[in-house]
Amino acid sequence: MAALHSLAFSSPISHCSHQQRCVPGLSIGAIHSSASSSFNGQSLSLPRSSLPKHSQIQNMPRLSIMNVKPTIQFIQGTDEQTIPDVKLTKSRDGTNGMAIFSFSEPSVFDSSSVVGDITGFYMIDEEGVLQSVDVNAKFVNGKPAGIEAKYIMRTPREWDRFMRFMERYANANGLSFVKK
Repeated sequence: MAALHSLAFSSPISHCSHQQRCVPGLSIGAIHSSASSSFNGQSLSLPRSSLPKHSQIQNMPRLSIMNVKPTIQFIQGTDEQTIPDVKLTKSRDGTNGMAIFSFSEPSVFDSSSVVGDITGFYMIDEEGVLQSVDVNAKFVNGKPAGIEAKYIMRTPREWDRFMRFMERYANANGLSFVKK
């Protein structure tokens, strides 16, 4: 995440000189170009009354929004292509729960000899990374056949965060929820 964060702030648009009146992310009266970018944007102008004072601009936090496709990884940097079967359980009082992911013939077995060893279970989306080390491989006749990963949620906040990830992951992969 630090790499994505630093890329957003190295943009010529996100840095304004002290002589320019600017709002983070907006350039007023100039078009910034970059040798590595093919973007030729149009300048935006705001009425003077809506511009914050220069001292307010320096103290404003800069927000960078990244569109990250929700994905699951077992080896960091290598997306799992197999769509899992997911089972959810939640306590009666709603304070904790568990998600069990079952992968039949996951693609990580094809790439693990080239890329490296399975280091955990990572669920990645625009909010960040959810991770677990509770990962078990299943073998049939000495050959890897599947992976089961468990993610435990101990608070309602963790449950809500997990459900936001699952909603994004389901939408990106055409999954639906079936209550049993």
